[in-house]
Amino acid sequence: MIAQVHPSDFKAWLATQGGSVTMLDVREAWEVQTASVTPDGFVLKHLPMNDTPARFAELDANSPIACLCHHGARSQRVAQFLVQNGCTNVVNIAGGIAAWAEQVDARIPQY
Repeated sequence: MIAQVHPSDFKAWLATQGGSVTMLDVREAWEVQTASVTPDGFVLKHLPMNDTPARFAELDANSPIACLCHHGARSQRVAQFLVQNGCTNVVNIAGGIAAWAEQVDARIPQY
């Protein structure tokens, strides 16, 4: 089971992690250009869902990874893939960037 972290709880979750944390944005490039999270205490990496298997080696399987998409469904699938392929600390950001815009940063456009 993949842990779900609500955007309003992300900073608290981040504070419990050791080392570098990656927020993995699995949306398409046009979505990232439309609305994006500003990195604050974490590394933001864009890796579209369909590219994940081919580019898996770009990720550190031993570092914390928080997956993000538009509403949370694609990121949940990617999170499951990551765990099945050896990543040890993976969470899904519940509600995706839409929830992030509502709970954390209202300046992010909804689409």
